[in-house]
Amino acid sequence: MSTPSPRTADAAIDPVYLNRWSPRSFDDTPMTETELKAILEAARWAPSAMNAQPWRFAYTLRGDSAWPAIHGGLVPGNQLWAGKAAALVVIASYTKLTPPTGGDPVPNASHAFDAGAAWALLALNATQQGWFTHAMGGFDAAAIAAAVNLPADTVVHAVVAIGKQGPADVLPEALQAREKPSPRHPLSALAFHGRF
Repeated sequence: MSTPSPRTADAAIDPVYLNRWSPRSFDDTPMTETELKAILEAARWAPSAMNAQPWRFAYTLRGDSAWPAIHGGLVPGNQLWAGKAAALVVIASYTKLTPPTGGDPVPNASHAFDAGAAWALLALNATQQGWFTHAMGGFDAAAIAAAVNLPADTVVHAVVAIGKQGPADVLPEALQAREKPSPRHPLSALAFHGRF
């Protein structure tokens, strides 16, 4: 189902960055826990402030006992298409860290930034493994927290659908036109020498 990306880069980069995008249409291809853990392994190696590694992942594979609660925590529009994904991964982060010198945990100002780095590595590794990811912010925070037994001092950032890409025509008509890699602003609009 996957085809080379029509995207072009402003500088020479590895094609994995252009080929990573977020479809909504997934086919019924199942994923094993071993395959999912191989994707999560890359996320484990993300950089983090003071090596705190604040990211946390709670996952479910389609058809297992945890699926209904996590899938049910998505907003209805996301439930509609994410139900065909092979896996759902809740990405959260622990909001505190233990200082390198020891002592009680203190607030970690970069926990969300670091969890974002882990998500990026997860998405890129999934692409390299032939899977597609789609991160969703559309979820009921309380329902997802209950579904995954969210620990204290931990916040949920996204729920990620992972699967093999399916045909666009199985989506509702309103989503079919959006089922393609999205463009990006030119680098010149995003990166500035010395000051914004």
